[in-house]
Amino acid sequence: MTSYDYDLFVIGGGSGGVRGARVAASLGKKVAIAEEYRYGGTCVIRGCVPKKLFVYAAQFHEHFEDAAGFGWTLGESSFDWKKLIAAKDNEIARLEGLYKKGLAGANAEILETRAELVDAHTVRLVNTGKTVTAKTIVIATGGRPNPHAALPGNELCISSNEAFHLEELPRSIVIAGGGYIAVEFANIFHGLGVETTLIYRGAEILSRFDQDLRRGLHEAMSAKGIRILCHDALERVSKQDDRLAVETLNNGTLTADVVMLALGRVPNTQGLGLEAAGVKTDQRGAVVVDEYSRTSVPNIYALGDVTDRVQLTPVAIHEAMCFIETEYKNNPTKPDHETIATAVFSQPEIGTVGLTEEEAGKRYGELEVYRAQFRPLKATLSGRGEKMIMKLIVDASSRKVVGAHILGHDAGEMAQILGITLKAGCTKDDFDRTMAVHPTAAEELVTMYAPSYRIRDGVRV
Repeated sequence: MTSYDYDLFVIGGGSGGVRGARVAASLGKKVAIAEEYRYGGTCVIRGCVPKKLFVYAAQFHEHFEDAAGFGWTLGESSFDWKKLIAAKDNEIARLEGLYKKGLAGANAEILETRAELVDAHTVRLVNTGKTVTAKTIVIATGGRPNPHAALPGNELCISSNEAFHLEELPRSIVIAGGGYIAVEFANIFHGLGVETTLIYRGAEILSRFDQDLRRGLHEAMSAKGIRILCHDALERVSKQDDRLAVETLNNGTLTADVVMLALGRVPNTQGLGLEAAGVKTDQRGAVVVDEYSRTSVPNIYALGDVTDRVQLTPVAIHEAMCFIETEYKNNPTKPDHETIATAVFSQPEIGTVGLTEEEAGKRYGELEVYRAQFRPLKATLSGRGEKMIMKLIVDASSRKVVGAHILGHDAGEMAQILGITLKAGCTKDDFDRTMAVHPTAAEELVTMYAPSYRIRDGVRV
């Protein structure tokens, strides 16, 4: 029998890699995990967590304004970017420590080095040049921002990575992209007082979301003062004195202090030694895996964003737990990528689970669409002109709720609960039998008794 240095070697210290390494080690396996930057990965270090902290910071100016409608008189307020960065850095360092503590507590060996494959069972530790062997290898190196190398002047731009570490808050920013990263940062920077322009080549922001929510968020962002330029793209970025000149396809030349590219993410596989190990990748560089996250090499698995399946932290963690069941518990388990609840932490938020109206119209012969748009109670005294949108998509024949979509405060929290109901296969009748919690915005989800309209064969009737 072949002897290996480790039962499991994990490359990548993000949420998926850490979960797989920690649980395998807790089962008594000899495990090592290598990370070249910081433990916690995209989500904890330069993604979801610091972004949500920035979202909270950006909301306070509206809270201060709203307070007047409820009888509060506030003094002059000011914002200190450096204090926010320092507080954020302290929290991220704390979380990174918890990730390492969990690994150490399970007796996994923590390596702070880049690791590259030499062959199907051998890994080279770049910092020392040492090679080690493992019976099983997991690739969990995540993704990285698309640098948009074809754009002249791309080296003058930042990505979401650098946005968390700007030395000064810019006076103005141009953000290229229309996905959730671009939209969230547009709201963050605007909320912190930055003149913000969002430029997107598509017809409407957030292309994979329900059309009603896309339009509703666009209108809300524009009303706040965020400039959104759709059907447009960056053609060149250049220095102009101490600012940047941004040449666009359809809107002339814009000027800004900072240009941010949020044009998608690509799998982080470059220089990883995949070819040497015989691991296949697709044209985007993503590791190709089967239903059990196994690569073209039987003893090598891949989890999370590096596979380019669903780029969400909870998905990577779920895939890691399925790997544990498959590899170490004699219980082959396929990750379930259906009906995943998700949120866009814009202002207002989007929370969504299941099919959009457009997707459902292609899949089902007849749909019932329940839609409510209303002013939330808080806005009645604050005087804010915001509107909430709630929408349920129902298969008319089975009465099963196949999509639920919310635009408004706490939409992400509501989407998590809705994710359970849709995963369980609840019908519209189940919603109708559920008592409302009053007064809440969420009660609209169980008080929409009559369809707003129907879709038959993809056509509204």
